Amino acid sequence: MANVAQLLQQGVDRLRAAGSETPRLDAELLLARAIGVDRTVVLAHPEAPVNTSSEAAFNADLDRRAAGEPVAYIRGFKEFFGLALAADPRALIPRPETERLVELAEQEVLQRLTRAPRPVRTSPLRIVDVGTGGGAVAIALAVALRRRRMLDEVSILGTDISPDALALAQENAVGHGVADHVRFLEADLLPPVIATPFDVVLANLPYVRTDAMPGLPIAASFEPSLALDGGPLGLSLIGSLLDRLPEALTHGGTALLEIGGDQAEGIAQLAAERLPDWQCQVETDLAGQPRVARVERREGGRAAA
Repeated sequence: MANVAQLLQQGVDRLRAAGSETPRLDAELLLARAIGVDRTVVLAHPEAPVNTSSEAAFNADLDRRAAGEPVAYIRGFKEFFGLALAADPRALIPRPETERLVELAEQEVLQRLTRAPRPVRTSPLRIVDVGTGGGAVAIALAVALRRRRMLDEVSILGTDISPDALALAQENAVGHGVADHVRFLEADLLPPVIATPFDVVLANLPYVRTDAMPGLPIAASFEPSLALDGGPLGLSLIGSLLDRLPEALTHGGTALLEIGGDQAEGIAQLAAERLPDWQCQVETDLAGQPRVARVERREGGRAAA
C-alpha cells in the first residue's frame, strides 16, 4: 500500500510532465480530495498509508488534471476571499487577484456608510456587480458586510449576460446565506433602463486581448471564453460600461473596474476619451501591479453627456 509521500511525488511528476504550472499544489489538493481530508493533513502526515480506493480516485483526478481540466472544476469549488465557492464550467473560476476588487469595494462601502450619520429610513446604498459570473465579488462583499452588521444597509445586484452563470451565482448566494440580500439579473452589462442610479459599480469584466487567448494556459480552455475575451485591446466591454456610467452612477458615485496588469495606460486613455469630465485612478494589488481602475466624476463634472 502506497503512502501519502509516494503518491504525492508520483502526482507531481505526472502533472509536471503534463505541463501544469503548479504541479505540487495541484497534486496536494487532489490527493487531499481523494483521501477526504484537508490539504494541511496531507502535508503533515507524509507517512500515512493510502487505501486502494483513494489511490484510484487520486489517479482518476490526475487524468483529468493532466488533460488540462482546472483543479477547481475537479474539486467543484474554489477558495475566494475566505469562502468556498462552487465552481464549474458555467462561469469563470474566481482569481486571487480579484480579491483586491472586493477589498476596495468593502472600503468604499464602509466609507460611505460611516462618514456621516445616516438618517432613519435612508434608502440602502445601491451596489451593482457587473458581469458577476458565479457571484464571487457580490457574495464575498455581502458576507464581509454581514460580519460588520452592515448588510441591511446595502442593496446588492449582480448582473450577467449568461443565465447559466447566474444560476451558479444564485447557488453560491444560497450556500453562503446571502440570497435574501444579493439579487441577480440577466442583462448585457446593465439593465436597459436604470430608474435609480447606483452608488457603487463593481466589475470584473473580460480583459484578455483576443490575440492572447490562444496563449492562455490549457486550463482556461475549459472556462467560458465569453468570460475571458475582452476584444482586440482587452478593453471592449470595459469601454462599453464606461459609456453607461453617466446614467448608471449617482452624482457622487464610484466605479471600481478590474483591469489587467498591463492596462493602466489603456484604461486611463479610454476613460479620458469616453468620460472627459471624469477622473480615473488606478489602484495596485499586493504585488504592486495595476489591478483596479477607480472612475468617478470630477468635482463639478457634468451628470451626463
